[in-house]
Amino acid sequence: MTSSDAPKYPNAHLDRTAPLRIVLTGFMGAGKSSVGALLAQKLGWKFVDLDEEIVRAEQRSIAAIFESQGEAAFRELERLALARALAQSRIVLALGGGAMENAANLPLLTEEPDTLLLYLQAPLEVLVSRCELQQRTQPHAALRPVLANRAELEERFLRRAPLYQSAHWTVDTAGRSPDEIVQTILMQWTNIPRSR
Repeated sequence: MTSSDAPKYPNAHLDRTAPLRIVLTGFMGAGKSSVGALLAQKLGWKFVDLDEEIVRAEQRSIAAIFESQGEAAFRELERLALARALAQSRIVLALGGGAMENAANLPLLTEEPDTLLLYLQAPLEVLVSRCELQQRTQPHAALRPVLANRAELEERFLRRAPLYQSAHWTVDTAGRSPDEIVQTILMQWTNIPRSR
């Protein structure tokens, strides 16, 4: 366990020993979906990928929503989907990389006493290499046009990093498999109920 693999409590009154829901945030390539699905399986909880929920509800891809309605409309759909997801218990929720940029989402994620927000952190080079590998090896992986524009990618990463750091806990994912990341989370949070 590295020094970043430890809880921090920006809201000291919150009891994080037995959350009812765990939310994973981080930049693209952080492993939110793969770690989230595995963590939910280990806990006996439901896994929810917020982007997939939006696609299912809207019956079209996120790229199509952005193209036809713009980012502001997508962020509102994302906010509504997030509120619906957070009304559930015993879920692990993977956020889209930009969900933290919507100021309306932050209180839902950081101030609810039964919600634990985890930031899956890695250096940008690691995140980019993971995304590139995914696009080469998984035929149905979402295309990420921003990978072609390094300046825009770096600007987005630097803009979002402070928002991710508002999470209750930062977990270093560089050089770790999803299983190793999940084991780190479970070892630290021994009081999280595995199932009810």
